[in-house]
Amino acid sequence: MSLPQNLGVVILGAGASSRMGRPKLLLPWRDTTVIGQIICQWRELGACQIAVVHRPGDAALAIELDRLKFPSQDCIKNSHPEHGMFSSIQCAASWNGWKPHLALWAIVLGDQPHLRLETLQALLAFQCEHPNTICQPSYLGHGSHPVLLPRQAFDELKCSREQTLKEFLERASCQSVKCPIEDRGLSLDMDTPEDYIRLHDSLNP
Repeated sequence: MSLPQNLGVVILGAGASSRMGRPKLLLPWRDTTVIGQIICQWRELGACQIAVVHRPGDAALAIELDRLKFPSQDCIKNSHPEHGMFSSIQCAASWNGWKPHLALWAIVLGDQPHLRLETLQALLAFQCEHPNTICQPSYLGHGSHPVLLPRQAFDELKCSREQTLKEFLERASCQSVKCPIEDRGLSLDMDTPEDYIRLHDSLNP
């Protein structure tokens, strides 16, 4: 299976986890944590650089990333996380720490450790067949995450006046294509303790 080269990954980790009641990224998952699982997956997929967008003063996340030996220089602070997820995406697009040779970025939610590696491989392979387009996985016709953005679209994020990623994708200059994947996990959220228990118990044998 051919996978994209020069891939950067943005992990969105600046949310407040208000409905969960405790930080989602630090919840146990398999033999690590949610954030540990996501980082491990994208490393296995051959990402050239992974960056985590975080809230100011998130000491608990910083301790966990240090435990995971995640490079501190690849942490991006969103000074205004209350402005929502799109603000974190724009922080990542404006960050000057990206390696210059990157050509494609994956926008990854911080609460999808349950996605199968095969699902992510299928999405990346699909992008290889549709270069220079925005690629998004879909399940039963509904778009999901992660979203893959070529450099042109990633650069456009910096000055976008849209309020959400969905609005941006509808107006971006690059064509957007959806990759149908039979993975029910694409439609599952992990917002509440009940969601976490259900996903953890069903996907962690």
